Amino acid sequence: MAGSASGSLTVIRSDITGIVLAGGQGRRMGGVDKGLVELHGRPLVAHVLERLAPQVGSLVINANQNTARYAAFGYPVVSDAVGGFAGPLAGLHAGMTEATTSAYVVTVPCDSPFLPVDLVVRLGTALLEHSAELAVARTFEQPHPVFALARRDVLPHLTAFLAEGGRKIDAWYATLAVVEVRFDDVADAFRNINTRAELDACAGGAP
Repeated sequence: MAGSASGSLTVIRSDITGIVLAGGQGRRMGGVDKGLVELHGRPLVAHVLERLAPQVGSLVINANQNTARYAAFGYPVVSDAVGGFAGPLAGLHAGMTEATTSAYVVTVPCDSPFLPVDLVVRLGTALLEHSAELAVARTFEQPHPVFALARRDVLPHLTAFLAEGGRKIDAWYATLAVVEVRFDDVADAFRNINTRAELDACAGGAP
């Protein structure tokens, strides 16, 4: 970490690996790989990568299928070590395991093409100010657990949680020192696209 010119605590960008979570099965999208579904002529994951890349020092994509297509975006692709499409915690675990040179990781889903351009700095500032292990985004009464920044040194704890059969992201977060960070001013930035209807609704506006 470092102090900014104004004296506030900040997480150094080069210390952060971004993890784009694209490891699901896309059941509500009809069983297709959501990250590769196109919006405005480009895959959803391309919109996400474009917004996240300037905020982090390095990037990895967590995917369990179509790995060659994801690799074509130019970033390392890591698959879950836990089998059976175990959910976002398995993706976080895979990304953390890959991010050996980073002190922090930040996760975002592959189906949220409008994510805030200041997501990481706001999460990182709150994490340091509250001496937390994990910072998670929140809009009004809704937390967004897959938009989170975590210290990488919680990896052994996550590994043990998964080994014991834990899968629920909220249950794991409850074991950590967590700070919720309000993004009420940009609530629409956390829209995600789970269905064809939501994709059609988003197609009318640019990310």
